[in-house]
Amino acid sequence: MLIIAHRGASGDFPEGSQLAYEQALDQGADGFECDLRLTKDNQIICYHDSNTKRLSNIDLKIADTTYAQLAPSISPYPFEQLLKLALENKKDLVIEFKHPVPTAGRVERLTHSLLKQYKDQIKSAGISITLISFSYFATLRNMFMSRGLYQSGLLINNKFYAKITPTKIAAVDIKLLSKYPDIARRYKKRGIKLYIWTVNTESDLKLCEKLGAYAVITDYPARTRKLLGYP
Repeated sequence: MLIIAHRGASGDFPEGSQLAYEQALDQGADGFECDLRLTKDNQIICYHDSNTKRLSNIDLKIADTTYAQLAPSISPYPFEQLLKLALENKKDLVIEFKHPVPTAGRVERLTHSLLKQYKDQIKSAGISITLISFSYFATLRNMFMSRGLYQSGLLINNKFYAKITPTKIAAVDIKLLSKYPDIARRYKKRGIKLYIWTVNTESDLKLCEKLGAYAVITDYPARTRKLLGYP
């Protein structure tokens, strides 16, 4: 079972920051999860929220603010830098596209364009790129734009979405699986690879093992490795 660092080692360090991802390496993560947003000047950054209010003292909308304007308040981590970090250390990437956003499908197009520039390095490093979203249509867009190079999957936090998974990847909320574990069993029969988020407790981790998860997405990579008995 793979251990994917949720916004880096975000339980111990500022989420989505360069430090959080670098520390995830030290904590033995098998890969990185990141949320991507576009700034006003079309810079792809690793950032979860649509604005800076929760993580800073200033309330700025990411889509309406340039990278340079954001820098003093949140020190945004460029996705290209995270991609390079993953390549250098041969770590998988799980990329979430946030929707709805004012930039619509532009964030996917620019991300795929960037991935194309690094296509040879990605192949040489042997890392897996998985593209996920709560948006069904974004998932379909990613399937089309990936052309088989990368995995695409739907983020699932309700029973309805669990029934309409369009790909062989599903990223499912641990809270949903705790209530309805049969979802995982049905996926297994259909050959769907299961990523489970956000797994931070020993009991949730044991459930993931029982359900045959392919990967867990966690805020605490080191603790998760220890609980799993990994070296």
